Amino acid sequence: MSNPHHPALLAKAETLVDALPYMQRYAGRTFVVKYGGHAMGDPEKAVDFAEDVVLLKAVGINVVVVHGGGPQIGAMLKKVGVESQFVDGLRITDKATAEVAEMVLSGAINKEIVGWIAKAGGKAMGVSGKDGGMVTARKVSRTRKDPDSLIEQVVDLGFVGEPEHIDTRVIETISGAGMIPVIAPIAAGPDGGTYNVNADTMAGAIAAALGASRLFLLTDVPGVLDKQGELLTDLTPAAIAGLKEDGTISGGMIPKLETCIHAVEAGCEAAVVLDGRVSHAMLLEIFTQEGAGTLIRAG
Repeated sequence: MSNPHHPALLAKAETLVDALPYMQRYAGRTFVVKYGGHAMGDPEKAVDFAEDVVLLKAVGINVVVVHGGGPQIGAMLKKVGVESQFVDGLRITDKATAEVAEMVLSGAINKEIVGWIAKAGGKAMGVSGKDGGMVTARKVSRTRKDPDSLIEQVVDLGFVGEPEHIDTRVIETISGAGMIPVIAPIAAGPDGGTYNVNADTMAGAIAAALGASRLFLLTDVPGVLDKQGELLTDLTPAAIAGLKEDGTISGGMIPKLETCIHAVEAGCEAAVVLDGRVSHAMLLEIFTQEGAGTLIRAG
């Protein structure tokens, strides 16, 4: 074990004795965790999150954290007088916006999470997708129908990218040294430009490249709900397609599930949509029989 003997972790570990068989089966495997939403802005939940990832590392699981920061970017843009526009949930990112996004994501937020993990008794290293050529991005564009002419128009999103290639060596080196990689969703393009990448998309691409055992998307909802508001605990890509068609799944949940499908079809064993507002949701999902979110497998 690479864990320092931190009292809070030891106390938590004692309450998880019954979960040891579940823990041991994941030793040596990789969990990729997308951390964001309102849970990231709650100091109490931040402490719980940090303790959880350190505990997972302690039992031999290689944890990789990919974080978001949309609200913080929005607040900083407002402070400096830059107005934000969105298309399909993606922020149109000009050069000024890209610079602010990199400053907030790779700077303040990234180092704050590293600090939380250190306070919980672990060791983390903060990096962005640009470091060591970890993530190469391609420019993203979207089409939008003109409401009057109904003609589809291509919308230039500026410096918004999506992962095209993942070089896992930096992540593996950090994990192999007993530390937790904390990755900001910023990547370099083939043209050398800096691109802002959706954190869910970044986490899914990294989980696929690493052949992760689990991709966790911590969200602000319990998981995928049916039309009666009940949690759907297990889904496949085919089931998700049906739920989209009948309107059960809509809005912001669609791109999250598309990320999960891409990850599980490209090498990740399973993806889980979880409520990040629930304390220790990851531990409840992976170390209890009933789980805590919606699990997506390739089928």
